[in-house]
Amino acid sequence: MFVFWGWNRAGFTHSDIRFKGADYDFTLENVVAHDRPSALSLDYINPGTVSIPQFNFRLGYFIKDNLALVIAQDHMKYVMDQDQVADFKGHISDPVYAAMVQNGKVNLADEQFLTFEHTDGLNYINVGLEKYQTLLNKKNIDVAWSYGGGVGMMMPKSNVKLFGNERSDRFHVAGFGADARTNINVIFWKHWMARVEGKVGYINMPDIKTTLNNKPDKASQDFFFGQVNFGIGYTFNTGKK
Repeated sequence: MFVFWGWNRAGFTHSDIRFKGADYDFTLENVVAHDRPSALSLDYINPGTVSIPQFNFRLGYFIKDNLALVIAQDHMKYVMDQDQVADFKGHISDPVYAAMVQNGKVNLADEQFLTFEHTDGLNYINVGLEKYQTLLNKKNIDVAWSYGGGVGMMMPKSNVKLFGNERSDRFHVAGFGADARTNINVIFWKHWMARVEGKVGYINMPDIKTTLNNKPDKASQDFFFGQVNFGIGYTFNTGKK
């Protein structure tokens, strides 16, 4: 088996985000968003704050010598850029916010209209298979390459504030994701592992909560993502060699 803890940088394709409620139904098109890495600090190793940065967790079990079943969490952060003008399609009944739409566009720099983040975070909880191949086998160092894929659910804690409402900020199963990944692992003294991983995938979230109450208000979006992950792990035997 192995356990792994690491950190990531992520990128996202542009996304159409649809917002639906009792008195509005509109789509913001080609919305730009980025990740939000934490500044380098003791948060990365402090047990009380280690989950604040963008992190990755893996628990792997080798069902065959070269094939591992991996349970994982990818804690990414998705932040809509405020400094952008988005194309608008749909309707808003409230005249105050409807007036913010000019010629089929809305300037998102006015935060009174919308702030939209998955920063606590964009949690992709997944299970996958990874096939391993040894590239180097020496006395105190081994190098292994793997590739595979996974599927799972999206459980973001979305920070959304729409039309001046109280900010929505809670964990919620919002959709699903799928990915393909590959990584290089360097194992020291048969146990300690350093990993660099690349991952690409697709996320679809049809049920993003946008209000704190039980109104039917929600948002939906889908996009592709890419990750570069790096970190450390530990491998150990669970049976006879």
